[in-house]
Amino acid sequence: MRVSNVTVRKRLLIALFVGILIFFIIDVRLGYVQFFLGDWLTGRAKELWSRNIPFEPERGKILDRNGVALATNISAPTVYVIPRQVTDPALTAQKLASVLNMSKETAYREITKNENIVRMKEGRRISHEKAKEVRALGLKGVYIGEDSKRYYPFGSYLSHVLGFTGIDNQGLMGLEKYYDKELSGERGAVKFYANAKGGRLKGIADDYEHPVNGLDLKLTIDTKIQTIIERELDIAEAKYHPDGIIAIAMNPNNGEILAMSSRPTFDPANFRNVPQEVYNRNLPVWSTYEPGSTFKIITLAAALNEHKVNLEKEHFHDPGSVTVAGARLKCWKRGGHGDETFLQVVQNSCNPGFIELGERLGKDKLFKYIRDFGFGQKTGIDLQGEGTGILFNMNRVGPVELATTAFGQGVSVTPIQQVAAVSAAVNGGILYQPYIAKELIDPVTKEVVMRNSPVAKRRVISEETSKEVRNALETVVAQGTGGKAFVDSYRVGGKTGTAQKAQGGRYLENNYIVSFIGFAPADDPQIVVYVAVDNPKGVTAFGGTISAPIVGEILKDSLSAMGVPPRKNQVEKEIKWPDNPPIELPDFVGMTKEELPSQLVNLQIDASGEGDTVVRQSPAPGTKVKEGSKIRLYFGKGD
Repeated sequence: MRVSNVTVRKRLLIALFVGILIFFIIDVRLGYVQFFLGDWLTGRAKELWSRNIPFEPERGKILDRNGVALATNISAPTVYVIPRQVTDPALTAQKLASVLNMSKETAYREITKNENIVRMKEGRRISHEKAKEVRALGLKGVYIGEDSKRYYPFGSYLSHVLGFTGIDNQGLMGLEKYYDKELSGERGAVKFYANAKGGRLKGIADDYEHPVNGLDLKLTIDTKIQTIIERELDIAEAKYHPDGIIAIAMNPNNGEILAMSSRPTFDPANFRNVPQEVYNRNLPVWSTYEPGSTFKIITLAAALNEHKVNLEKEHFHDPGSVTVAGARLKCWKRGGHGDETFLQVVQNSCNPGFIELGERLGKDKLFKYIRDFGFGQKTGIDLQGEGTGILFNMNRVGPVELATTAFGQGVSVTPIQQVAAVSAAVNGGILYQPYIAKELIDPVTKEVVMRNSPVAKRRVISEETSKEVRNALETVVAQGTGGKAFVDSYRVGGKTGTAQKAQGGRYLENNYIVSFIGFAPADDPQIVVYVAVDNPKGVTAFGGTISAPIVGEILKDSLSAMGVPPRKNQVEKEIKWPDNPPIELPDFVGMTKEELPSQLVNLQIDASGEGDTVVRQSPAPGTKVKEGSKIRLYFGKGD
């Protein structure tokens, strides 16, 4: 059938229109791809071509309150391999194995993996000398990436608090883990481009993504005080060979931890060299045990706040034991203390006297104060593994449980709970949450990103009651069981503690935790120090003879380091056998060598300078020193 010209033209027009439409669609699509998707597609293609050599960020430093670095980083290069770029795997494996001290078979397995990039296990965080040797081999497909590893400049110093990091610089324990996210930063990389066979693409420049370093963490720790505590714990460990030692120093007015340490300790850089129970337990916040007589501070504060006792006017007779609900509860002193004021009950740490205070309070009142002081719950300190302690269930508290709780037996507490509670008892009555991280700081801009502020949980006792507690505890040191913590020219208050350890529901024979908690100055406390020694060997274990002198030394040097000036207006120390009274130094300046012998009874001289006349002395005139102490005299020519 013959088709008309009109029909042919219509068909041609339709075909033309369809062709134009198809061309238009293709053109629009090409334009869309070119102008709108071009960069995205190019980026996706480059991602397929790209190979990354990671550049780890520098982990944030951990600093003390004065900027002293406690944990920092040292450069440690890492070996990377691009398997597809290795032209001779056997030879490459042999050369790498010889430098990295690994077997040739292991090296061969590593560099022939079916992966884009391989980080050599034995080549992680190597020395710069080793990295230089690897580069000198000139092996194709082998690269050196910049990396770092954690460095603890003071070794075991503050180890349980700082914690440590793993092979990938991730925090595994302590502050390193608690603040891992903030310290870690973000990884960077060098990107180069390769074809499907792994060969580098020419004409495309490498890209570099800068790593973002982690934030620096500034602590409340004062290295001057921490050093003093570390020194004293080392001395005590060598002297008493205990199962463990715990020490905490805190600012009672805001909850800042100034120092914290325990024994046994470990080096964070070599934590695998000690048993897990050593590095995995930060004893000052983890361990729980009966506090003993240090807990009497809580009973004292509660009784004073409830006006249940007048310390100086009321008397108590201690026969050596009391019977409560058929149970005979003894005083630590055989035969008892006889007639005494309640202030002397505190000074003598008299158990029957505190049982009387507990009965006056009653179980509801006493346990309310115990809970208000923070026992039976975590303090909230920013450290891992904090314990809660154990209190009697109120339904099971009878007369005996009330009595033993009043003098610190039958309850279980943590050291940090005791420090926070006693701080509240002496700081004016406010319970603060302890904390150890002060600020997070941007290492580049030095901007403070986060700042922890003191958290006042609640008022526990009145300011007047707190003042009475301070005065009573000052007399414990000057005239009672805490005499070994006495520091000349500084007003010190405190309380001893001797607690028999329990195991399997029974008390162990001759196995005690002896402790002392002290604070100074007693009229305006700036520091609270707690020391507990677990099972000291070769001595008769009492808190007043073992732990009190340790706290005294820590307080004396710490107050000096803090710039707290000494004062002479303190409660006069009661001299007890076998102690000798201190010697008050005269003014030696101006005396000649001929005049000195009559003045230097029971003192040693460290002389320096030339001449016959004393021109300067140390310590200063009026200072009280122990008999046999060494004084320094500087000689010169007299006027």
